[in-house]
Amino acid sequence: MPEPAAPQQSARTETPTPPTRAAGGVGTPHRHGGVGSSPTRPDAEAKANGAFDYASDLAFPGMLWGHTLRSPHPRARIVAIDTAAARALPGVAAVLTADDVPGKRHYGLIEADQPVLAADEVNYQGEPVAIVAAETLDLARRAAELVEVEYEELETLWDPEEAVEAGNYFRYQPVRVGDPDAQVPAAVVTREYVVGMQDQAPLGPESGVAVPSGDGGVELFVATQWVHSDLEQIAPCLGLEPDRIHMAIAGIGGAFGAREDLSVQIHMAMLALATARPVKMMYDRAESFVGHVHRHPARMRYEHAADVDGKLLYVKARIVLDGGAYASTTEAVVGNAASLAVGPYEVEHVSVDAWGARTNNPPCGAMRGFGGVQTCFAYESQMDALADALGLDPLEFRRRNAVAQGSKLITGQIVDAYDPSRSDDGRPFSPLADMLGRIKTVPVPAVPVGRDIVELPGGTGNTTHGEGVRRGVGYGVGLKNVCYSEGFDDYSTASVRLELVDGATVAYVHTAAAEVGQGHWSLQAQIARTELGVDRVELLANDTKAGSAGSSSASRQSYMTGGAVKAACEAVRELWADRDLADGPIEATRVFRHRETKPMDPVTGQGESHVQLALCVHRATVDVDVELGLVKVVDLTCVQDVGKAMNPVALEGQIHGGSAQGLGLAVMEEMITDRGRVRNASFTDYLIPTILDMPPMRLHIVENADPEAPYGLRGAGEPPTLSSTPAIVAAIRDATGLALTHIPVRPEHLTAHLGRQP
Repeated sequence: MPEPAAPQQSARTETPTPPTRAAGGVGTPHRHGGVGSSPTRPDAEAKANGAFDYASDLAFPGMLWGHTLRSPHPRARIVAIDTAAARALPGVAAVLTADDVPGKRHYGLIEADQPVLAADEVNYQGEPVAIVAAETLDLARRAAELVEVEYEELETLWDPEEAVEAGNYFRYQPVRVGDPDAQVPAAVVTREYVVGMQDQAPLGPESGVAVPSGDGGVELFVATQWVHSDLEQIAPCLGLEPDRIHMAIAGIGGAFGAREDLSVQIHMAMLALATARPVKMMYDRAESFVGHVHRHPARMRYEHAADVDGKLLYVKARIVLDGGAYASTTEAVVGNAASLAVGPYEVEHVSVDAWGARTNNPPCGAMRGFGGVQTCFAYESQMDALADALGLDPLEFRRRNAVAQGSKLITGQIVDAYDPSRSDDGRPFSPLADMLGRIKTVPVPAVPVGRDIVELPGGTGNTTHGEGVRRGVGYGVGLKNVCYSEGFDDYSTASVRLELVDGATVAYVHTAAAEVGQGHWSLQAQIARTELGVDRVELLANDTKAGSAGSSSASRQSYMTGGAVKAACEAVRELWADRDLADGPIEATRVFRHRETKPMDPVTGQGESHVQLALCVHRATVDVDVELGLVKVVDLTCVQDVGKAMNPVALEGQIHGGSAQGLGLAVMEEMITDRGRVRNASFTDYLIPTILDMPPMRLHIVENADPEAPYGLRGAGEPPTLSSTPAIVAAIRDATGLALTHIPVRPEHLTAHLGRQP
């Protein structure tokens, strides 16, 4: 989609003047449509009435359709490929294999280890082997079926524990503090936990269009989370200089990490360059399940110990994440899992070992929570178990061990994200202790008398009238880092232009930040209104003509691109003070960086690896049919510290959405693999929560401003995904008395002790 042209300016005799105050600090005064308000999203009407153009809606004159032939085997040697029959099919314009890749044959977000098209060997089921362009999508699919590939199946490495033992892993990260073995505890709890492979399941599948530019270059219109990262990977594989490739973000139907890695980009560009025609690629649902990365499944062994007063003495953890066949972001996910392995609790003695295994399972990478979800389920389950062993209330046990301002995390990083002068009865301020106190005061929903069966587990299935139904209540606390970590040069760029258009002052904002449903389009306009005092703000196309805005992930865009837009607006406002808009537009571009982070030490895990930390607390209330193993989540209450509520309505949506994905992982979502083969790549067999599965939510927003962050904000999109899952499972434990160490919790987990399957 080409960048819209700015309207021509027209002269006027009286010009507006810039705001005289220095806008934009913590506690910014309210302005209609500005920071702190909830203006209507610019894409709201089009999305509501069906007029919004998603990437899958794109069409260009003379457009061909592309399709990918994928390996049916988790691991095999490619003996031969015969494309003759496919090429001979009328209407087929191109059939390409690894030999046709014009440049480098591998790409990757961190490590360039993933083949554009498999050449000698396939390493997971669904790996691309050949691509086809034809006049219609059905024809492209038929042509792909005619490509003959001779495989020699090889032994599959599918067990991540075996992979680690054999030395097949992407990263090993230990954390060592103190001496756990020298402690004498009053209570010890040791358990093993399993987290299944969760899919991001965006409703809009991977799609885009590549259009030859006529000079040997190409334009790409694609649903992605980071166009500049895409460009860095695409250009070497196409054998083109980056300036020969223009990338624009097409309409996105959700992301949640699934669009960080490349999918259709290089394939459709190769086909477009080979045919000199536009080529569209759009995955169907089954292909989408194998065509993008997933949440890392995990196997974890935790040992927690405490003294008689309920203070944690030590934590030992062994964490094995399955990275699948290729690196993607596994290295960074392992760093997060290791550094957040204990959560927001003080403990002086720690021994953590975390691995990201290399297997022949589907590749895993970024998903909302990014390594923090898996460990949060384990450490929160441990906190409940240890509290029970000590005879303590689970909230009180957490309060006694909660980090506070000045506390050290297990990596040695100091908690310094709150007002240092603030205290709690002379003690350093503990945001977590405060949040635990808040959630404790919210009444638990009462059990209604004479409930309709629709409100019971099983619902309209009429499985029960209340007999065998037990209620449970549980809590979960999540600690999540915001922005990229471990010394990564994380920055964002924004350009702002102010000019007169038909007598009105208009601000144009240009960034490359992807709008993936989080509401960043709204926020950019809100910041411009607040900083410049203007009402009309226009957003230019998000593309590579703007400087990099980084990825729409890691809960970072409000912090990073919000900070860049704020800085550019401040620069424009300063210029405006000495210039008249009638003399021409005023424009400024600014790059925003957060404070420096450091890599974790490879031996001790020490280092100030994170920019910002965010907390969320959930309480879940569930009803469980203990005879049939059916669960209904009745209520979710959430307390979250957001620093500054930039857009209250969008913020509530993020908490609701994150909680829904946490609910899905708790009780229904899991990609089932059998020795590397995916068994449920459809929405028939892979279940995600619907509106009927989500309970009413009560939200309590806390605003403890971070002095380091723009407006004092904290990234808010990921933390609720961490804490909702352990809260729901804790509530199921409370109702059933079962240990429940595997998520998602399945009906058979709840009925196996009865000697039968549901």
